[in-house]
Amino acid sequence: MRMVDIIAKKRDGKELSTEEIQFLVDGYTNGSIPDYQMSAWAMAVLFRGMTPRETGDLTMAMARSGEQLDLTSIPGVKVDKHSTGGVGDKTTLVVAPLVAAAGIPVAKMSGRGLGHSGGTIDKLESFAGFQVERTREQFFQQVRDIGVAVIGQSGNLTPADKKLYALRDVTATVEAVPLIASSIMSKKIAAGADAILLDVKVGKGAFMKTLEEAETLARAMVDIGSQVGRKTVAVISDMNQPLGFAVGNALEVKEAIATLAGNGPKDLTELALAIGARMLVLGGLASSVDEGRGRLEEIIASGKAVDKLAQMVEAQGGNKRDVYEPDRLPQAGLTAQVTAQQDGYLAGIDAETVGHASVVLGAGRLTKEMPIDLAVGIVLHKKRGDRVRAGEPLATLHANDERLLQDALKDVAEAFAYSSEQPPEQPLIYKIVE
Repeated sequence: MRMVDIIAKKRDGKELSTEEIQFLVDGYTNGSIPDYQMSAWAMAVLFRGMTPRETGDLTMAMARSGEQLDLTSIPGVKVDKHSTGGVGDKTTLVVAPLVAAAGIPVAKMSGRGLGHSGGTIDKLESFAGFQVERTREQFFQQVRDIGVAVIGQSGNLTPADKKLYALRDVTATVEAVPLIASSIMSKKIAAGADAILLDVKVGKGAFMKTLEEAETLARAMVDIGSQVGRKTVAVISDMNQPLGFAVGNALEVKEAIATLAGNGPKDLTELALAIGARMLVLGGLASSVDEGRGRLEEIIASGKAVDKLAQMVEAQGGNKRDVYEPDRLPQAGLTAQVTAQQDGYLAGIDAETVGHASVVLGAGRLTKEMPIDLAVGIVLHKKRGDRVRAGEPLATLHANDERLLQDALKDVAEAFAYSSEQPPEQPLIYKIVE
């Protein structure tokens, strides 16, 4: 085979064979296919697309390009959960211990944040001593012992995807839906999941800005799951305003703990229950979403959800007291408030603007090497549709640098839009794709 022929075939809108896709993934991973040829192929995919069969083959070829976890030594159906990223999205911190307490084994690898999309691993490091790097046997044993572990991604997981992702970032091909879908799903499959629950964000603070884009991506990923024999469900959820009230690592951990205790924000609680209930159905522990939701509500009310998070924190080197006494988590030295500029209703809170302000404060990173400040961030006091009065606090900023605090205050003030009339209610969940 010749890579130039594969490029021309895709350029002309023709379907690549399984063998051709395996050839290009193997060649790019081992270096025999250069960046300039792979970028030409990626651009052809951006314009011509891929069939579900092609996308499934690409996904499996990338999953096989490196280490693959075999979770068969862990009893039960292993259900993985993935979010496409957003602002204040601490859902994994709630869902992982919650469904584990119900009996679904959660063996999860998560990433770090980049830009305004926070990373689960960064948030968990708010617990002093928490270890995100674990050996394979430690990882498996912890899930066997307590039902849940959340660790950093293995360095040798899907190396083909790592190379292709970096190339797409600098060749204007990030938006190619088959490449996005295969990137996400290859990592989930290589991580050993039996079933996959996808939370596809849509809106100003998400990568997918329109419902049509989000649905196209969700359908592509669910189709891949079907192609490769993994039960897959996608929940398309709103990211026009931040999820919950807290944005920033330790602040989000505190809010997740409150949610596990039954005292969390309405939107975060609803999304966690909707996702968790479907994970119970995928794992065979509930026959319907309503049944799954009822079980999870009982677990929250019993206190078992908080206890499960405490077990996980202790098993990974942290102090479980931090779960029961969240004020022990990192706290910033400076605070300042953004107040309402007029009477009326909040017509919107721009999630992307709030996310960028949190990065300014130091809660996120612009490059993978940047350190982050676990204590800083933003806590909202109002959400879209709430009535406000001039001078009323809308958000509190937590900072450790006065100059950064002043810069972020301007950004956050611009995130709020006002209306004289209450805006129509916006859905939290737009669609379920199965």
